[in-house]
Amino acid sequence: MYVIYINDRPLTLRAEGEAGQYPDQAPETHLTARYSGKRKSLLNYADTLEKGSPKVTSIELTAPDLDALWADFRSHYKWVEAAGGVVTHRNNGRQLFIYRRGFWDLPKGKIDDGEDRPAAALREVCEETGLREVELGRALPTTYHTYRGSKRRILKPTYWFAMTTGQEELVPETGEDILRAEWRTVAEVLGSHDPIYENLRDLLRQIGTD
Repeated sequence: MYVIYINDRPLTLRAEGEAGQYPDQAPETHLTARYSGKRKSLLNYADTLEKGSPKVTSIELTAPDLDALWADFRSHYKWVEAAGGVVTHRNNGRQLFIYRRGFWDLPKGKIDDGEDRPAAALREVCEETGLREVELGRALPTTYHTYRGSKRRILKPTYWFAMTTGQEELVPETGEDILRAEWRTVAEVLGSHDPIYENLRDLLRQIGTD
């Protein structure tokens, strides 16, 4: 199963017979359809979510061959990889969040040419938050979201890793529009009304129950 966030709304691709997970999606605005095999039709579904219509807030597409559906969907997008971290403080058990462009976020960034995912995740966390001593942990679920580039649609997978540190002081990278960096708990962030991207909310829910 793949869940891609388009305009902060989920497009789920899954194999026929595979169970879906949609506890927060209103049934009256959730569209489920079987993929016809026509690649161009996938853009129609993406455009529906991009336009932000209140009539359709989530879409689920099924197909007998999930790999083929995923390949067809990816063919419409330029693939731009990113990596980031969910950092937990060893002493207080809190996680590291940053506030950027009106949303609470997690430190992440584009993977450089020749750089592997774990190294990119560590680099971005250190650059964006001022941490220097960070220990890499296990890989976490990958998130996907799209946006419009100057010439093409972009599909960005972000590879997440659990991390730990004993450092307390944080220095937000203001050059990257990061206004604040704070130690908060996942439960606190999810339980508040603070703005956070839905793909990150989904990720935090998953790791909160691990």
